[in-house]
Amino acid sequence: MKFTIYDMPASERPRERLGEYGEEALSAAELLNVVLSRGSKGESVMLLSQRLLQKFGNLNNLANASLKELNSIKGIGFAKACQLKAAFELGKRASSHNQENSRKLMIDAPQKAVELVALNFKNKKKENIFVLLLDTRKKLIKKTLISVGTLDASLIHPRDVFKEAISNFAAGFILLHNHPSGDPSPSPDDAELTKQLISASKFMDIAFLDHIIIGNPGYYSFRESQEDLFA
Repeated sequence: MKFTIYDMPASERPRERLGEYGEEALSAAELLNVVLSRGSKGESVMLLSQRLLQKFGNLNNLANASLKELNSIKGIGFAKACQLKAAFELGKRASSHNQENSRKLMIDAPQKAVELVALNFKNKKKENIFVLLLDTRKKLIKKTLISVGTLDASLIHPRDVFKEAISNFAAGFILLHNHPSGDPSPSPDDAELTKQLISASKFMDIAFLDHIIIGNPGYYSFRESQEDLFA
């Protein structure tokens, strides 16, 4: 007898996790579980999703696979192949539209940065860390999620931030994350990360413009509150 999603505790099922923590907290395989909904005869949707990722190597290759290629995979009939192509195309169109609009934005004040990411942090029960990559005129190049932490800590290293900045030819960046407790006051870890990024930014010659903590309500801007740190 095959093991299915319904054999898992409700709190560990992809749909329930998405509802509880948001789509960003799910792995690629879990997101595929939600899109495909069910597996095939003799194989659960969990195994089918993992096999798809292994077959194509990564999510990008899977997204670029043709309908014929998908349909040729055991367990992926025409209907599932169409579901996958439609899901990836919707994501592509949304991303293209958002990037086209967001590139016009100038992020020259903490409030503008907060407004740009506010919806990304709504009802999140884990710390989500975003970076806004900016050009020399402080116009947005890209907004990207770089880490999802635990309920009381974030998992991030300065290299994760600078990898994004370098690969997108950014002149500067703003780091933002939420405090699920609702209190935007910086923790000792937040202060230490800020100091590390300031030091690394001088070495890398990429401007670290601010570290903003999103609360409910309000926010804390290291630049506004501790300007001397960035001198």
